[in-house]
Amino acid sequence: MISRTVMISLTCLVAISAFAGSASGQTWALTKFSEETKECAACHKQEDPGLYQQWGSSAHHRAKIGCFECHAAKEDEVDAFKHEGQWIATIVSPKDCAKCHEVAAREMTESHHAKAGRILGSLDNVLAEVVEGNRGLVTPGFPEGNSAAAVNGCWQCHGSQVKVLEGGKLDPATWPNTGIGRINPDGSEGSCSACHSRHAFSVEQARNPDNCGKCHMGPDHPQKEIYYESKHGIAFMAHKDELRMDSPKWVVGEDYHQAPTCATCHMSATPSKPATKDRPAIKGQSVTHDVGMRISWNNRPMVSVRPEVSDKKMGLAGADVDWMTRRNNMKDVCLNCHQKQWVDNFYVQYDGLVHLYNEKFAKPGKALYGFAKAAKELPSVNFTHDVDWAWWELWHHEGRRARHGASMMGPDYTHWHGTYEVAKTFYTHYVPAMRELIEQAHKSGNPERIKAADALQAKLDEVLNSDDHKWFLGKTDPEEAARRKKAAEEFKKRYSK
Repeated sequence: MISRTVMISLTCLVAISAFAGSASGQTWALTKFSEETKECAACHKQEDPGLYQQWGSSAHHRAKIGCFECHAAKEDEVDAFKHEGQWIATIVSPKDCAKCHEVAAREMTESHHAKAGRILGSLDNVLAEVVEGNRGLVTPGFPEGNSAAAVNGCWQCHGSQVKVLEGGKLDPATWPNTGIGRINPDGSEGSCSACHSRHAFSVEQARNPDNCGKCHMGPDHPQKEIYYESKHGIAFMAHKDELRMDSPKWVVGEDYHQAPTCATCHMSATPSKPATKDRPAIKGQSVTHDVGMRISWNNRPMVSVRPEVSDKKMGLAGADVDWMTRRNNMKDVCLNCHQKQWVDNFYVQYDGLVHLYNEKFAKPGKALYGFAKAAKELPSVNFTHDVDWAWWELWHHEGRRARHGASMMGPDYTHWHGTYEVAKTFYTHYVPAMRELIEQAHKSGNPERIKAADALQAKLDEVLNSDDHKWFLGKTDPEEAARRKKAAEEFKKRYSK
């Protein structure tokens, strides 16, 4: 029997260009399959023919990398179990993949993707575990029960904390799971198979926008829908058969130019460019598995922040990479298809939308919610009042849609699914819920609640009397009213018959 240490040393010699994004396309591989892998394959060919065929079409197979090289385990590993005379583990974690794909695994584990499992215990999970769910799903790893809503919903994208039972078996509440931020038994965070589905690990699939759409869709982060609405998505649908997405070397502007995918903009390689009269020479970027290195706003929080701010909060290496560097990384991608003025002007538009959302709705809305919580009957319990739900949907759903829509040039998501919904919720749900809460607090007779309600009323008056919101009180600035009247008259004159 070949020890796992020896086998890992052998497999570390492998560098598969399809995964590493090698510009040369050179591939190093073992000369033959190990005896252990041959034994695995002989059985699984009969027991799991689909799995066997997927592996058979993969770059791993062509490099003579098989079952044993990935699944071999040491006897003392927490999820190891004896199978046909060998110690193996079901889960192949990023730590395992890093034995050969060192750079890709490091970049991924230093990214926000790998930290997605930290949602466990967050406000989102209060919804899934308490508000939507109960403890009805009882498993050996959760004898007191867990919420099926969290297990089947949140955890499948964000990742579960995989629990190992006796004999290396995995608790059914936590496995199967390919959540991008899965917390693995070996302590590593992340799941390479979230994007590179087992056992084919198809680079073509990983580059397809639908691959990202497993998680990046829906009311709170509809990047997939936004992409398909945008000119980028329209071009992709028209030309997807021309993009050579199965090519080991895949450099935008060199190997394809018809349309970008999610991978193009956020991960894939770019060519070097000579200097022009408008810009200096640009050194091309290599493939990256840290999807935050080309993002200049983090639009996930209540108030958009620069990505290095959130990276520092999460203890990520990206804390040392400022937003302007990341923006220039993305501009480098854009300039393969667009002219410099086009790219620069896009960012003026995008920044304008983010600032609008932040300053008009997010910052005052967040401040109001701080006052409102103190005035509630149950101040420390979330989702017990209309004010909780209105604020949650305003920033978590509608505000994200507006910002993500602008970032990817999806106008309908920016406006009708975004800023329109933000404004509607703010003025017809959030403000009325505040007023109702103030009234309830005053009727309660509770001195603390009454004091908090008075503070909330003062803050609400301050916000509504500000330049952004005073129209709602019938206090539109006379100059603005005159401009609106003039514009309406010109419109009628232009189009009236």
